[in-house]
Amino acid sequence: YYSALKTMEQLENICFPRVSQYRFCQIMIENLPKLREEIKEISMSDLKDFLESIRKHSDKIGETAMKQAQQQKTFNAALQKQSYGRNMYINNDGVPETRNEMVLKQNLEEEEEHEAEVLTAHDLVDFSPVYRCLHIYSVLADAETFENYYRKQRRKQARLVLQPQSNMHETVEGYRRYFSQIVGFFVVEDHILHVTQGLITRAYTDELWNMALSKIIAVLRTHSSYCTDPDLVLELKNLIVVFADTLQGYGFPVNRLFDLLFEIRDQYNETLLKKWAVLFRDIFEADNYSPIPVSNEEEYKIVISKFPFQDLELDKQCFPKKLPMSQSVPQIYIQVKEFIYASLKFSESLHRSSTEIDDMLRKSTNLLLTRTLSNCLQNLIKKPHIGLTELVQIIINTTHLEQACKYLEDFITNITNISQETVHTARLYGLSTFKDARHAAEGEIYTKLNQKIDEFIQLADYDWSMTEPDGRASGYLMDLINFLRSTFQVFTHLPA
Repeated sequence: YYSALKTMEQLENICFPRVSQYRFCQIMIENLPKLREEIKEISMSDLKDFLESIRKHSDKIGETAMKQAQQQKTFNAALQKQSYGRNMYINNDGVPETRNEMVLKQNLEEEEEHEAEVLTAHDLVDFSPVYRCLHIYSVLADAETFENYYRKQRRKQARLVLQPQSNMHETVEGYRRYFSQIVGFFVVEDHILHVTQGLITRAYTDELWNMALSKIIAVLRTHSSYCTDPDLVLELKNLIVVFADTLQGYGFPVNRLFDLLFEIRDQYNETLLKKWAVLFRDIFEADNYSPIPVSNEEEYKIVISKFPFQDLELDKQCFPKKLPMSQSVPQIYIQVKEFIYASLKFSESLHRSSTEIDDMLRKSTNLLLTRTLSNCLQNLIKKPHIGLTELVQIIINTTHLEQACKYLEDFITNITNISQETVHTARLYGLSTFKDARHAAEGEIYTKLNQKIDEFIQLADYDWSMTEPDGRASGYLMDLINFLRSTFQVFTHLPA
């Protein structure tokens, strides 16, 4: 069309003035505006086809861009983790290299293998209709009309892209498709920004992005609140990080997305707490509330590998022997550590300092101990089937769990490398949790003991009108004494 327009321009400016007296010339001059309009309409039709094409290809473009951003991030992380030691290795050619050189070369070779597969927006979409249409409208001195039309249509498409599916929160694929479409949209706009002059501006893309960002945050805040599965929330977090890193690579500000992740982190912790509440209840239900028997050294080592237990007096005893706590204690301890690991997973890739991550871990662990585990213990103690023997064992168990809190402190310290002596380091409140549970168990023992004594008195058929003793104690009284003797025998196992 450009050559046709240039031909018409030559006819109009050079040829027609020479033959303007002829009627055919006047007819041709009158038809030139119509021909130009037809060319504009044809090029505009091509543009509309282009806009429809990129709407269909946005998710593919976005998926490719996010994949490339993730690969680049993985590659950078691999470089950072390399050891800076100068140990020498011999490569396949017999040439000595440092370990860093070998690892770097392997990574570069892997990148080269995938380089042929790397696609850009230009590879996935034919942008020539935009270039042609813009050029034609520019030649016809009507570029502003084209720019306004393009921007208006793209704004409409942006609103469609930002509208999520109603069931998006149900699967990670729903979120992935949503993010891919948005990334694809802005990758195309970034490409148009850099390959055309004036069609769109940085101010326009920034305005469009700010509008989109507000909508995205509102959508994610709403849909993430429906998630009850911590694994799905974690996958959503990972998708948001990749989404943010991808668009940040194209120059779009994403700080508000990382701020949103802190809101989602709190929700993630809530879903974890609900999941661990079920785990704790199952552990308590399955416990027999009897000391753990160990028949040999191997069994003993298995138990203490799961739970930090030391007792010099018990070590001196011969096998078989019994550990004072019941089976639920090492299981609870293991699950608390698993919770810390699960909580840590969300903190990865959030661009936060070790101090902040340490603070997050300690606060979430405190919630687990003071709310979730505490409630499970309180509910356990109040259960009707829990007798005096079980209550005594619960008191023993909480004593050992309380003593293990310092090892949980060390466990978090080893993960974050933040000393517990740091001024801003939070402390675990497990001590109060287990003390409160012991007090509740002691109160329940007192209540149940009084109830049992009252039952003996009420069931007893005493002869209150007897004038002379018959020389022997009442059978009911002997039963009460035997019950109290066996009960207080159980109490001897209580810690001092």
